[in-house]
Amino acid sequence: MTEEGRYRGRNETEDERADRMWGELIQEVRVAQTGVQILFGFLLTVVFQPKYAQLATVDQVIYIVTVVLGACATGALIGPVSLHRLVAGRRVKPQAVKLASRLTFVGLVLLLVTMTSALLLILRVATHDGYVPYLVAGVVAWYLFCWYGLPLWARRRHSARSDDSAG
Repeated sequence: MTEEGRYRGRNETEDERADRMWGELIQEVRVAQTGVQILFGFLLTVVFQPKYAQLATVDQVIYIVTVVLGACATGALIGPVSLHRLVAGRRVKPQAVKLASRLTFVGLVLLLVTMTSALLLILRVATHDGYVPYLVAGVVAWYLFCWYGLPLWARRRHSARSDDSAG
């Protein structure tokens, strides 16, 4: 049992828990970083293509917004690495884990918006059809389900069971 009276399922000190959580967080960030960096890299090349100048103004605006969102997502998802490096050895790992976790969450939200914007741009340029917003909305719904809905459902369902069985 912890001080708050909630069972955590592990017999570990605050520092041990922070070490474990940091390792888990970094593994998660590695996956997201790779994806956002590849996406951002490809986005940076678009403006140098001859066809870019032929895009409609609205598509150029979507592109610029997408690049800025991608840059912000990249910054947020690389932030935990910098945070760790700058506070390492300062005995603030539990606080660093909380900050890094928040940065990662913000980065994932920005990645969601970046991918949505990129998909919108690509489908607008590729098809010029009226069904594009519906297709993008369907993909966003899928992202929301996979990235937030299912994990939150699992957390609620399984956290309640482990709390009940601990009491």
